[in-house]
Amino acid sequence: MKKYLLILLCSSVLLSAAAQSSKSKKINLDGISEQYAIASFDEFYQLHSLPNDAHFPADIEKNVQWCEAAFAKRGFTTQRLNTETVPLLLAERKVANAQKTILIYLQIDGQPVEASQWNQESPWKPTLKEKGSNGEWNILPYEKLKTEKINRDWRIFVRSASDAKGPAMAFLASLDALKSLNKEPNFNMKVIMDFEEELGSPRLPGAVTKYQQALKADMFIIFDGPRHVSNEPTLSFGARGICEVTLTVFGPRTPMHSGNYGNYTPNPAMRLAQLLASMKDDEGRVTIPGFYDGISLSEEEKKTLSLVPDKEEEIKKFLGVAEPDKIGANFQESLQYPTLNIRGMQALHIGEQARTLIPAKAMAEIDIRLVKSSDPNRLLSLVKNHIQSKGYYVIDREPTEEERLKYPRIASFRSSVSYLAFQTPFNSECGDWLTRAMQNAFGKDPIKIRTAGGSIPISPFVITLGIPAVAVPTVNADNNQHAENENIRVGNYIDAVKTFLAIMLEKV
Repeated sequence: MKKYLLILLCSSVLLSAAAQSSKSKKINLDGISEQYAIASFDEFYQLHSLPNDAHFPADIEKNVQWCEAAFAKRGFTTQRLNTETVPLLLAERKVANAQKTILIYLQIDGQPVEASQWNQESPWKPTLKEKGSNGEWNILPYEKLKTEKINRDWRIFVRSASDAKGPAMAFLASLDALKSLNKEPNFNMKVIMDFEEELGSPRLPGAVTKYQQALKADMFIIFDGPRHVSNEPTLSFGARGICEVTLTVFGPRTPMHSGNYGNYTPNPAMRLAQLLASMKDDEGRVTIPGFYDGISLSEEEKKTLSLVPDKEEEIKKFLGVAEPDKIGANFQESLQYPTLNIRGMQALHIGEQARTLIPAKAMAEIDIRLVKSSDPNRLLSLVKNHIQSKGYYVIDREPTEEERLKYPRIASFRSSVSYLAFQTPFNSECGDWLTRAMQNAFGKDPIKIRTAGGSIPISPFVITLGIPAVAVPTVNADNNQHAENENIRVGNYIDAVKTFLAIMLEKV
């Protein structure tokens, strides 16, 4: 009897293994993903050749039209969700007998460009490059992507390659791959496309409320963002929100000769520098009282964060810094706290345009990255109160003549809140489903990030629609997003197609 049971057990194991082998032969994710990634490079070129700075609505309209046609070609119905400026675009595809609906977020707009800073003909011309032995990126004919064996370390340089037209195009390619398999997901798909993300998606919260019924879904996944720096498959269960401040310190009515009026006329650039320096200590911690209130990490949370395989020395080498700020005990812990970042300062001219003048005013642009426990209005009030505590009369405009003569220190403080942070538990239904998909695609668990450093406009969906959200980042971390020479690694693009295909094949 025991012998019979042993034979039966062995037969069962062999049949199971054969079934798994048959399944893997049936769908070769690696092969089909590369095939349809390569097939998509013409459309990739078309999409990325369209300028997409949201400051120019006429350019955005061309992107909207392109996306309408691309999704219609793949069996989606599309609907413009009109706002006061440019629309959001909603594409929908229903599946017979589907029990759930998944909402997918894509970003289509991009950061402004300074064309002279790009090492190629145009920031809007997708340019294939290979890294030479000297570390320089050498231009290759774009046609090599379709005529030669793919080198996964090649990169395509163009604005929005990674942030985030590249992932959007990879999703379209994954839909083509899915069709070739004659398969459908077991869920309905809604795809929301944002054309003002780089402006902070100012119209998005109102649009989500207005079009709540059209956007209704069970889960929300975001195809945006860079993988962990190790370039291993990654899931991100939260992201920081963001609010912004424009701070202006005023000096003389007009720029004054530094010889004739130096040592007498207050210099607003110096005062601004002193004011900003008073907000942090030498180790990078914000010194404004109450800024970190309500932020605490349990030992269990710290343990979870420590599981992320960061290599601190490599991160410092990548950044080119000898020592990081000391907000958290490590990189992941630092992402769990709100930030206070000076992203730009301006007074008068530098370099060959420098003149011997005392500026009339000095400006700083500040962004505050929010975490789940952050109240943006409270943090903005704390910063404003700190400025007042330094003796400044704070307004939100240019000072009047009377104010100039009455108050020795005047600052303008203008702020806005773009969106809040969000966070979804690792063991949520959405998290478990995506983890299974990633395991099937790559044969291992994905790296799970509690809170990503960047900000994406997801909280309006989470709050208004009452659904969990998880981001599926796919691009290389060293992609130069927001800067000149933005790029996407070809291997990451292929993996993005594979990732999105695996998600659509995985049952919810």
